[in-house]
Amino acid sequence: MSTLDTGLTLIRTASQRVSDASGWMGTTFKNWMPKGLYARALLIIIVPMVVLQSVVAFVFMERHWNTVTRHLSAAVVQDIAALIEVYKAYPQDKDRTQLRRIAQERLGLVVDFLPVGDMPPPGPKPFFSLLDQTLSVQLSQQIGKPFWIDTVGKSSLVEIRIRLDDTIMRIFARRSAAYASNSEIFIFWMLGTSSILLIVAVLFLRNQIKPILRLADAAESFGKGREQPDFRPRGAREVRRAAQAFFEMKTRIERSIEQRTAMLAGVSHDLRTILTRFKLELALIGDSPEVEAMRKDVDEMNGMLEAYLAFARGDSGETAQPTDMEAALEELRSDAERHGHTATVVFHGDPRVTVKPAAFKRCLANLVSNAARYADTISITGHRDHRYLSVAVDDDGPGIPPDKREEVFKPFLRLDDARNQDEGGTGLGLAIARDIARSHGGDIMLGDSPLGGLRATVRIPV
Repeated sequence: MSTLDTGLTLIRTASQRVSDASGWMGTTFKNWMPKGLYARALLIIIVPMVVLQSVVAFVFMERHWNTVTRHLSAAVVQDIAALIEVYKAYPQDKDRTQLRRIAQERLGLVVDFLPVGDMPPPGPKPFFSLLDQTLSVQLSQQIGKPFWIDTVGKSSLVEIRIRLDDTIMRIFARRSAAYASNSEIFIFWMLGTSSILLIVAVLFLRNQIKPILRLADAAESFGKGREQPDFRPRGAREVRRAAQAFFEMKTRIERSIEQRTAMLAGVSHDLRTILTRFKLELALIGDSPEVEAMRKDVDEMNGMLEAYLAFARGDSGETAQPTDMEAALEELRSDAERHGHTATVVFHGDPRVTVKPAAFKRCLANLVSNAARYADTISITGHRDHRYLSVAVDDDGPGIPPDKREEVFKPFLRLDDARNQDEGGTGLGLAIARDIARSHGGDIMLGDSPLGGLRATVRIPV
């Protein structure tokens, strides 16, 4: 392998590692980010604000607070150095009265002289004290004599002791004269204004997010087959446009359903007229085996027509309302037992669920009757939590092969050896049941039953 090939291989390996690391970081950041629009919008406001305030605070601390404190400390140390020069140049002032007067009146310092002796032991140093560090540096640079300082005390004074040749000069200086003490006020105002801006942003964003949430609730309610009469477009122009588009879509869907229902009603009227004419003609012909067979055919055609119309009509026109689901399941159990089947019902959770009562009961009745047609034992289990209502219908029948469980929901489909084969059926029972479940925003799933047959599970959001 040549040097060029080796270099290209290394470059490709490095680029692959960088790509993998970038993908991992992107996935981690995506998982860490909040999922809601409200939280993300707040994050968009808070992060720049925090970064800006941090930069401002750093610049203030580094360039203003530190610089001002250094200048103030240097000025105090310069005054002390001047007093030391006066002390050395005018020894005739035995009591140092004039020196004390000048220091107090002109420089704002309280000066005292102590007998020569050892300096006090060093006190505890604070973890971070800009004044302590700055004063120590300035005293070492400008005076260059042994010194002792106390900046930890809670008083408003700073004590400085400097060893001279024949005495120890003790100076009390105001803390504010050597330290930029107004930095806390700056930080307080900075945090206070940030908090006010954050509160305003939270209130503003909440009002902007509410129309979006209401639009989402309206779309979800429409998907569940429920109405939300108090919903109207609100909020920003884009949100109003989305709400208006939702209204137009909802109107088109409802108009399409109404047109389909009206068309089927007309077809039903025409076909029923022909079937009624057949019945009258058969009644006039008289009784014979051939006529009886034709009457059965007419009755079967009438039943098929009703089933087709019921499937096409769906649950249109019915209003969703709170329904006692446990009582509805008990009615289905009673109906199954009246037809000679063994049935049990178990319900967990709050039984009050908002559904279209007649349509949803018909959905469950289709599943129960489908189970009763091929099984002797039926078990109905209901469960309601804060998100979903689930109703499982189990039986001990022959079941449906896994590869056919999705096909049985197709309209007008009847499997030769499947459990929904019915001599007089139309193959619409499961199709109607799934159509009703989906109109409530849910679905129906088929699986294996603990009883050995088929399990049909209806799950709809609450």
